[in-house]
Amino acid sequence: MSSPTVEKSFCTTREAASLLGVSVGTVQLWVENGLLQAWKTAGGHRRVLRDSVEGLLHKKPAQSVPSGPTAQTATGPRRMSILVVEDDPNLLRLYQTQIANWPMQCDLTLIDNAISALLHMGRGGPDLLISDLHMPGMDGFAMLKVLHKAPETAYTKVVVVTGLDAEEVNARGGVPPGVEVLSKPIPFARLLLIAQGVRQRMPT
Repeated sequence: MSSPTVEKSFCTTREAASLLGVSVGTVQLWVENGLLQAWKTAGGHRRVLRDSVEGLLHKKPAQSVPSGPTAQTATGPRRMSILVVEDDPNLLRLYQTQIANWPMQCDLTLIDNAISALLHMGRGGPDLLISDLHMPGMDGFAMLKVLHKAPETAYTKVVVVTGLDAEEVNARGGVPPGVEVLSKPIPFARLLLIAQGVRQRMPT
């Protein structure tokens, strides 16, 4: 009679990276920022709790929505990728409707929480990230702090659209350098100008 298989309660950073579909460096960064729970062995190797990995894997998946003109030839420019992180479903629908009318070709992804957004971006950063700051669970401040050190988003243009005023943003630690902060209601005209600037700088 064979013995029952007992699944390990932990995994290596490489195993965690394989399960999550991200790089080992990203897993190490998430451990340092508390997104994944881990400890170090006597030899200095990280061991990641499998429960924390499973918790990320079971987060609500991203919703991807093609936007703008869909015609594209094999030799045409690649589509710009835009990620919106916003917990209000009504505002997510508003983003979807407005961005669908933008003139450039883009692939829009809508996510309603910061942890799912980090998991999505760990697999490759978008060209443009638009995020709220005040969200349940991990908020936008914590998410941007993690992303500021992530190599996957080194070339991502980050814009915050928030209902918080400048004093409230500063009181909560501010945002990383280079992040543009815009006030709600959502200024779609300004976002379009930013997106067009990103599009112009993208390689063809």
